[in-house]
Amino acid sequence: MRTVFACLAVLLAWGFANLAMASGPVETSPYAVQGVEVDVTDANAAAAKQKALVEVQMRAFAKLGDVLGNATTAAEMAKMTEKQVVPMLKSLSIEEEKISPGRYQGKFTVRFLPDRIKPILTNLGVQIPASQGPAMLVVPVWKNEQGQAEMWDDNVWRKAWLSLNAQQAQIPLIIPLGDHDDSSMMSAQDALNGDPVKLEALRRRYEVDTILVAIAEPSPDGGIRARVSGQSPLGKVTIDKVYRADSGTLNDSAIMAAQRFQQLMIEKFRSDQAKAAAKQANPNAPQSVVVAIPFTSPTAWNGLRARILSTPGVLGVDVTSLDGQGASAKLIYSGNLQDMQSSLQATGLQMQRSGSSWIIQQI
Repeated sequence: MRTVFACLAVLLAWGFANLAMASGPVETSPYAVQGVEVDVTDANAAAAKQKALVEVQMRAFAKLGDVLGNATTAAEMAKMTEKQVVPMLKSLSIEEEKISPGRYQGKFTVRFLPDRIKPILTNLGVQIPASQGPAMLVVPVWKNEQGQAEMWDDNVWRKAWLSLNAQQAQIPLIIPLGDHDDSSMMSAQDALNGDPVKLEALRRRYEVDTILVAIAEPSPDGGIRARVSGQSPLGKVTIDKVYRADSGTLNDSAIMAAQRFQQLMIEKFRSDQAKAAAKQANPNAPQSVVVAIPFTSPTAWNGLRARILSTPGVLGVDVTSLDGQGASAKLIYSGNLQDMQSSLQATGLQMQRSGSSWIIQQI
C-alpha cells in the first residue's frame, strides 16, 4: 500500500501543476470522471488524506460505470477491491480541498487507463465508445428578473452548467473560467449580440471547434426559458424551450435544462456513431437526404424527377411538399453522398449545399 500512496503523491503533484494551467485547452477523456467528492476523517489530517486518495478512486470507478454503462454496470464495478482498482489509475487532479485536524475534504478529477478499463466494461456488456465526441465551449448568459444580462457573475444559469462537471463526458462541455481574461475579452452584451470577433477570440483561447451561447431567463409561467443555437460538428443546434422542474425553483429548472442539453448531444453523437458503424458494415445500405428541387413548370418538374430517378444509385424520390416553384423531397440512394453527387452530375444535374440545405438543379 505504501507504493500506492507514493505513486499517488506524484500524481497529485502533477495535478497541482496541471491546475496552474487555468486557461487554454482542457484535457478530456471518456475514461475520466470530474467532480468526485470525498470527506474522510482519521487520527490526523495526513492519515485522512491517504484514505481519501484511495476512496476517491473507488467512487470514481463506480461512477465511470454509470456514465459509460448504467446503474447495473456501476453496481458491479463497485464490488471490485482497492487492489483491483488502484492499478487502473492514470492521474488525479485536485479541484478543491480543505484540510483540518483529523479530516480531509476534497473534490477531484480522476482519470483511468483506457486499456485497463475497456476489458472490464466489455465483460459487463458495455459498448465501448469508439471515441469521445467533439468538445464544445458553452457560454451561459442569464437574463435576470430585471432584464439585466449576467455572464461571469455567480448566477443560477452559470452554476447549472458548472454542476454538470461535463469536461470529461462523452460529449465534453467546457464552461469558460470567467477569469479576468474572459471578462475583458467578452461582455454579456457581446454574447447576446453574437459578436463574431469576440466569440472567435474566446473559442481560440480554449482551443475548441465549437462555441455555443446558451441564453436563459425566468419564464412568466414558472421555470426558465432556455435558448441555445449555433453550428456544431453534430449538426445545427436549435433549442428554444421552457423547462420547469418539479420543485418549481429557478435553480432546479436551470439544472434540468443544462442536463437535457447534455443528454441531447450525447444521444445525437451515439446515433451518429451507430449509423457510421452500420454504414461501414454495409456500405450499400440505402441512405437518404432531404433535398430541394426548384423548377419553373410542371413539365420541367416531370423531366427533373424522371432524370433523377434514372440516375445510377438513386433508389427513390419521396416528395414531401410540392408547389409551383419547387419540391421538397427525400432522396434515397445507395453508396456515399460524394458518389451520388458525381452520378447526378453525369446526368446533367448538380447537387450542392446551400446553407444547411441540399439543392438539386439542372446544370
